[in-house]
Amino acid sequence: MQFSKMFVLNMGMLITIAYLASVFYKYIVIRASSRVKQISSVFALIFAGWISTVFGFQLTDEVVFDLRYVPLIVAVMTYRQPYSVIIVGVGIGLSRLTFGITDATIAAVYNMAILGVMCAGLNIWMRRSSYRLIVKGILVTVIVNVVNSVNIAFLGVIPPAYFFSHIMPYTLPIGIVLSLIFAFILRDFQNEQNRILLIQSTNRLLSLQKEELQKAQIVLEDRAKQLMIASQYKSEFLANMSHELRTPLNSVINFAQMISENADTMEQEEIIRFADMIDQSGQELLRLINDILDLSKVEAGRLDIVLEDISLNQLVEDAMNHFQLVADKKGIELVLDKKAGLPDTLWSDPQRVQQILRNLMSNAIKFTPQGKVTLTVSTKQTKQANIVSDWLVFSVQDTGIGIPEDKHHSIFEAFQQADGSISRKFGGTGLGLSISRDLARLLGGSIELESAAGEGSIFHLHLPLTVKK
Repeated sequence: MQFSKMFVLNMGMLITIAYLASVFYKYIVIRASSRVKQISSVFALIFAGWISTVFGFQLTDEVVFDLRYVPLIVAVMTYRQPYSVIIVGVGIGLSRLTFGITDATIAAVYNMAILGVMCAGLNIWMRRSSYRLIVKGILVTVIVNVVNSVNIAFLGVIPPAYFFSHIMPYTLPIGIVLSLIFAFILRDFQNEQNRILLIQSTNRLLSLQKEELQKAQIVLEDRAKQLMIASQYKSEFLANMSHELRTPLNSVINFAQMISENADTMEQEEIIRFADMIDQSGQELLRLINDILDLSKVEAGRLDIVLEDISLNQLVEDAMNHFQLVADKKGIELVLDKKAGLPDTLWSDPQRVQQILRNLMSNAIKFTPQGKVTLTVSTKQTKQANIVSDWLVFSVQDTGIGIPEDKHHSIFEAFQQADGSISRKFGGTGLGLSISRDLARLLGGSIELESAAGEGSIFHLHLPLTVKK
């Protein structure tokens, strides 16, 4: 009867320790690394074996009966590393020495060391066996209890005959029953912990999915906003384009009708003047159509680039001469600044380089009510990833209305300008900068912008200085 009370008391202590260990794990250890969790669990099992000895049944001054081997059964069923099981067994055995070094404590150390090695083998067998977990648990429990009893009989200080006849008939069945009960309680507790961890993992996953959905929603809203803005820009573009096309087309039609209806009465000089106006309107109409065609070709990848030697002096003189009259009429000073060290020729496409310069200078003059427009030509050397590159830089600077910093990117997009009312006020399709940027890329260069609202603008066209191939 004393053995039964002692074992039940031991079982209660083990369950209490298991609960405290679970609380400690739940609120403290769970945040630690896997290595810390492993070490903490080993110490918890050794401590449980020591507590079981503290509350064991004191048969004599040296002999204590308890369930110190139950934590070893737990180790067999939970650990994946056999060496951890051996450490638990040896650790529980060595903890017995805290009660003093006697024949009984030395025997206890040997007993637990033997059980530890045997349980390591059982651990390997459990992981490789195809039996159901409950069957493997029962077999491990029975084997550990039987081997423990045999070890006590032959290694302990109690005579084997007396132990087999008077003690083992009580301790073995009670130990097996209580060990199984504790194992099943622990297994149920472990399953509950696994369910909690699964719920927590699911909640974390749902939280991540919620965040991803929110991010996706933000992206979709942003794209919807961009589509709405793009639609607005295209609507403004179509409105501006209809106006831009209608103006020169009406001029062509009106002047042609006037010449047709009044040819007999009109003087030769008046006819020539009307013909010049028709020619100018036609050229303006052709320029608008060419802008649209160039944009379509660039987007379709069908714009041909023809490289050849370009006279740099001729290039800048043509650009200056083309806009000199327009600048004079508007009262704007047109300045050319050529820096030292410029090459004589440039290997590029003369038509496309001229087109870019004309777009940049046309915008500079158009958006400059007063002041001056300066075309600066210089060279520049850059180094990136140990690669040195030489560039020819055309800088078009004006003293006009400037461009807000938040619009620096959008003005290079097709159909967009810094302000939707700009086209209505100054005219134009809004395609010039987009085409110029794409042409610069096709030529191996780029366009950079420096500007602020009300402080004028500087557009830098960088073209590579390459040798003729």
